[in-house]
Amino acid sequence: MEQKNGSSFTGFILLGFSDRPQLELVLLVILLIFYIFTLLGNTTIIALSYLDPRLHTPMYFFLSNLSFLDMCYTTSIVPQFLVNLSGADKSISFGGCVVQMFISLGLGCTECILLGVMAIDRYAAVCRPLHYTVIMHPRLCALMASASWIIGFANSLLQTVLIFLLPLCGRNKLDHFLCEIPPFLKLACVDTTMNVYMTFFGSVITLLTPVSLIMFSYGRIVRAVLRIKSTAGQRKAFGTCGSHLTVVSLFFGTAISVYFQPSSSDSQDQEKFMSLFYTVIIPMTNPLIYTLRNRDVKGAMKKVLWKDSDSR
Repeated sequence: MEQKNGSSFTGFILLGFSDRPQLELVLLVILLIFYIFTLLGNTTIIALSYLDPRLHTPMYFFLSNLSFLDMCYTTSIVPQFLVNLSGADKSISFGGCVVQMFISLGLGCTECILLGVMAIDRYAAVCRPLHYTVIMHPRLCALMASASWIIGFANSLLQTVLIFLLPLCGRNKLDHFLCEIPPFLKLACVDTTMNVYMTFFGSVITLLTPVSLIMFSYGRIVRAVLRIKSTAGQRKAFGTCGSHLTVVSLFFGTAISVYFQPSSSDSQDQEKFMSLFYTVIIPMTNPLIYTLRNRDVKGAMKKVLWKDSDSR
């Protein structure tokens, strides 16, 4: 078969769940509802962090970054997926596929690093409470957040360029619902060892390094909390970290399972559902986790709503 570079295609076919047409209508309705709640929930977190002076702290600065990132992340994937679910046309243009991979991968990598940065913030808050405001000053917070975005998108640019340089031999059907690296590697008609190594290296930087940092930070946090004699003090310390740890466990658990599990045809459906989980469901649940488990956020919400009701 004549080899063709990916750029010679007019577009790609995202097969998604087309082999299960009865599932597509259900997914369309559920994803539309989830997407709306994702936008509403994360917008609420950002608005509350801006409006309430009590939330002008490093923790909520990073949380606002995470909420903005989650909105962009789902927006880079869900609208195109909804269009594909709503009709027989499952295509995406070549340029659209490049942009989707670059943006979604960049945002995913940035979220991994940002969650690691948030673990450092929690470590400073629990283990160095007297020096917390000195350690986590606004300039350092802005620098750490900016570094997360820069590293995430630099890795995405490298990975995206390498993927779209692969010859695909006329193949343009992706067995996935978005343009992601693992299904693209299966389309290539040449040896992809170099790409696999580069993907693994990028995953180590954006997945395993933040996980190691998080484990180290929370190891120190647990040691510090266990030294607190009062039960109320221990509960308060764990409460400030519980929401972040829940988000970390959900996001990294599913992302690592997709990018580090052995590739096989049997695992393709599992890979799709796992990708669906960390690209759609987790961004929606993040605001709920931080709101339901956080007294400051709930207090800020009541304060804003109470002001609105008084003004009427």
